Amino acid sequence: MSVLVLRHVPFEHLGLIEDALLAAGLHFQYVDLFASLGQAIPSDADGLIIMGGPMSANDEYPYMRRELHLITQFLAGGKPLLGVCLGAQLLAKALGAPVYRNAVKEIGWMPVYFTAEARADPLFAGLKGPETVFHWHGETFDLPAGSVWLAFSDACRLQAFRHGSNAYGLQFHLEVTPAMISEWCAAEENSADVRQLPAPIDPHAHAARMRELSSLVFGRWAAVVRDK
Repeated sequence: MSVLVLRHVPFEHLGLIEDALLAAGLHFQYVDLFASLGQAIPSDADGLIIMGGPMSANDEYPYMRRELHLITQFLAGGKPLLGVCLGAQLLAKALGAPVYRNAVKEIGWMPVYFTAEARADPLFAGLKGPETVFHWHGETFDLPAGSVWLAFSDACRLQAFRHGSNAYGLQFHLEVTPAMISEWCAAEENSADVRQLPAPIDPHAHAARMRELSSLVFGRWAAVVRDK
């Protein structure tokens, strides 16, 4: 079984999600539509992951229109989806919800809280929260019609949602390793954000708990793909 991974920039990759996929016996393939609009996309993937990126879901790039069409196809086929940050925003947009600037940028380690609905959710059951996780986003979105609200933060209401039984959008980043956070802070695309931070980010601050959380949440999502 295989999972298609849409990547927007090379440094926003699967990270700890890769461990969960491999543990579940799933193969994965990156597709970098930004690098080659004519790149062929496998049509037989069993699941789809849409990663983050510094661009906006409202940007009119041709590859983003292609992404939205692909997301719609997977939704129509009932295949498992996972959108992370920008990926969550694109999933929400494909479901008809507006994406817009959040009141503040959330960058760094901050708590998320889980809704009552999350207690019975296949991915988040057992997490009472709050959990301190990693954030890097400046936009948010409305809850798509028919979706279930799963998590929020002090500065952003929509941190996680589920649509149907197996399509998930996560605004926060459970997938990051300390090395990824360091790479993000050094990336030219993020330099403006980094200059506005009140203090440097400690990449290792919550790394052990992030690994536990990602193993649980992404392991459960990988099991959905495997058992679908």
